[in-house]
Amino acid sequence: MNDAELISALRAFDTPTICNALDLLCPDRAGISATTCQLLWARDGEPPMAGLAVTARMRADAPPTWTPSEGAARRLAYWRHLAAVPRPALLAVQDISERAGIGGIWGDVNAAIHLGFGICGVVTDGAVRDLPLLPPGFGLLAGTVTPAHGHGHVVDWDGPVEVAGMTVRPGDVLHADRHGAVAFPADLLPMLPDAARRVQQREALILAAARAPDLDPERLLVAFTAAARI
Repeated sequence: MNDAELISALRAFDTPTICNALDLLCPDRAGISATTCQLLWARDGEPPMAGLAVTARMRADAPPTWTPSEGAARRLAYWRHLAAVPRPALLAVQDISERAGIGGIWGDVNAAIHLGFGICGVVTDGAVRDLPLLPPGFGLLAGTVTPAHGHGHVVDWDGPVEVAGMTVRPGDVLHADRHGAVAFPADLLPMLPDAARRVQQREALILAAARAPDLDPERLLVAFTAAARI
């Protein structure tokens, strides 16, 4: 499978399973980073998100420092960047406001623009709004909900970001659902779907033993031993 097919396959697994699979592949977790505080899954009923990471930083606690004409040029440059990134793409946005979430740029308009450029969703420690109006197919994991956008604007893009304790670099693979998100190097991608299926098979053996009538410690140990061989 190519990268797009592998990333599509990852959407069949929840993010905890992906994290467990990454532990199988990379016990030292080199280059792997996950969110460490609770975020809001803004799209109930939507499947997990997965994509190649596109990164940006934004703020809403102060207005931009550039002129309107400079702002228009920066906006065009950012859109051109979005149009050129590899697909499927998932955006990771760090809110660098003094207090993250003071204003939200992730409403129906900005979500529609990013979806139009092939970005399938966003993971941010910033704020989201317009929840009922977000376009179908655009996933969103955010720090909070707000009715206002404040001075929200994109500051820069295409560099490392930190979102809720998770470090993301452009070109990482990003996976997210209601539990949070995890970022990992793209060279782990070819092995990950099989590793995730191994995790499910291991857990199925253990759960079968744990749910059997009159749970027996010896049978449970046998199940754990058999699971470790998978």
